[in-house]
This record gives sequence, structure tokens and C-alpha cells, in this order.
Amino acid sequence: MAATASIREEVEAREAAMLSPHAALSARSRGRRTPEPPDPIRTCFQRDRDRILHSKSFRRLAHKTQVFLSPLGDHYRTRLTHSLEVMQLSRSIARGLNLNEDLAEAIALGHDLGHSPFGHAGEAALTEAIARYEAGFRFVHSEQSLRVVVSLERRGDKVGLNLSEEVLDGIAKHSKHKGALAGYVDVPSTLEGQIVRYADRLAYINHDIDDAVRAGIIAEGELPGAAVAVLGRAGSVRIETVVQDMIRRCRGKNEIRLSPPVLEAVESMKEFMFRRVYFNDEAKREEPKAQHVVKQLVFHYMDHEHELPPEYGSGGQAGDSLARRVCDYVAGFTDRFAIKKFRELFLDPIIALVPREWDV
Repeated sequence: MAATASIREEVEAREAAMLSPHAALSARSRGRRTPEPPDPIRTCFQRDRDRILHSKSFRRLAHKTQVFLSPLGDHYRTRLTHSLEVMQLSRSIARGLNLNEDLAEAIALGHDLGHSPFGHAGEAALTEAIARYEAGFRFVHSEQSLRVVVSLERRGDKVGLNLSEEVLDGIAKHSKHKGALAGYVDVPSTLEGQIVRYADRLAYINHDIDDAVRAGIIAEGELPGAAVAVLGRAGSVRIETVVQDMIRRCRGKNEIRLSPPVLEAVESMKEFMFRRVYFNDEAKREEPKAQHVVKQLVFHYMDHEHELPPEYGSGGQAGDSLARRVCDYVAGFTDRFAIKKFRELFLDPIIALVPREWDV
């Protein structure tokens, strides 16, 4: 055992010797909320990555919408492929800046675990439905991602994944949003977490352009010319431009940012995507149906608490209201499971009443 115990220590020693003085070192982690003995081979951040990869929430991302609901093609992004692209981009930047790749990877893989079915349409539907029972409620996927890894996932009989504080911090702060108090949430405390925050935005803008072109909603020639001149027209070139710019600007510094021209170009692309894609009637055509499904599921389980699985029932999370537990349950649905449950609860009983000779 002594020989294998030295493997993690060797990795930690290499981190201390080779990484930037601004990197988050695994040996200096703030630890876990429930202390555990260290792994003999893996650092704490490598261990966190593995726990996320093996979680049920991570596997469900394969069947959760990114932008386009129920796309007919096989090559549209899902929350899983988005998370993998954010992970790859984060690792590339962390490597170029001599920061902790394992920490960046763990945060990137876990950042979207709390997304609801049907993307932001489902998020809005959950907000509206749960607010009927709890005034002022707002579903925020970054907060839900934190709930998933802290309270909702299970490892055998253990509640939560018990991740390192640095990973929890990066997951909770990966996205800008208005909270209950004025102003945006704090930026992540580690540079690795800040990288993921940038990479998330860069990845979804870039791959959503690809998906929108594939869907025929925009043409590549319509992209803003000034931004294309700075970033490049091809997706791979845009990513390379951003990665290289951030590395050139931040190497050896205690900051994560883009140069003003590149940041302006990225923001221009983002504004174009919101105007032409994210708020596009064609892309949003199925959203009312999806939101109806989510709302009706919430209303059903609020009236039928006994149908909740044991971990979400009255014996579930201590102190959580029924509305909060129903929200947690429905938010964990994949798109296809939400449709399946809606069909079972609302459509099949009606079809069963139709005379056979009607041949429905």
C-alpha cells in the first residue's frame, strides 16, 4: 500500500513544481464538506472528475436539449456534448496557462448537471409552475447543478458526491445571472473556474452557430462581418483564435480575460445569436409544447405526492418543501422521459377510453 500511496503524492509534487504560482494545487484544496481519507492514486480533483463522470445526472445530459428541441438530425448538440466541448476548451486553456487541468475538467463536466429538460424553455416553465406554490421562486440551472452534486446525487447510501470546495465553487459560479440581491454572482475563486465560465460561453456560441446553420435558421454569410474578421469564419478557427488570445494575454498573470478586440467580437457574435437564433420563432416553435409538458408534470406531482420516488418523497431532503422536491424531481427528467411521463399520465388514460373501432 505504501508504494501506491506515493502515486498521488508524486502527482501533487509535480503540480507544485511545474504549475503556475496562480494555479489551484490539489494538495492545497480547501477540502470536502465531509472529510474523507485521500485516494492512494488520484488527486482530489481527479477523484471529483470521476465521481461526476459516473453520476446518473451526467449520463442524463445525453438526452437533454441544448438549443433545438427534438431535432431530427443526429449531429445536433445536447447538454452532454456541450459539456464535453466546454471540458476540452477548458483543458486547452488551462494547459496553455500552466494551470490545473484536472480542476478545470471537473468543473466543466459538472457545470450543467442541473439543467432541466427542454433547455431554457423548461427552466422558464419550472420557474412559472413552482412560483404558484412558492412566491418569488426562480429556477437557476447553476444553483440546481450545485444542488445535484451536494444533495440529489447518490453514491450508494451516501447523499451527494461530496466534491472538493473548489469544484463546488466553479459549478455554482459558472454562469452570470441576477440573483435575489442586486448584481451578478461572484466570479469563481480559482482561475480554473474562471476559465470554465469563459469556455461555457465560447463553446455554446460557437457550436450553436453550427447547429443553427445546420437547421437552416441562419447562413454562415450572415454572421457579423467585423466579428468574423477578428475571430475567423470556420468554427475551429474561431475557437483557436479565442484560446490563443486568452493564453497570450493571461500567461503568467493572475487573471482570466480576453483582449478587448476579441472580447468585442465574441460579444458581437453573442448578440447576433440572441437576436437571430435564441429568440428566433423557428427555433422556439416547439417551446410552448415543451413548457406545457413541464408545467403539467409539476402540477400533477404537487397533487400526487405519493407518486414521487422515495428520495423525493416526504422522507427525502430534510426541510425541503413539497414544491422544492417536485422541482428537483422534474428538473432531473430528460426530454424523452418527460414526454414519456406526460403521455402515461395524461394521454394514455384518454386513449384507453376511445372505442377500438375508432382505430386511434
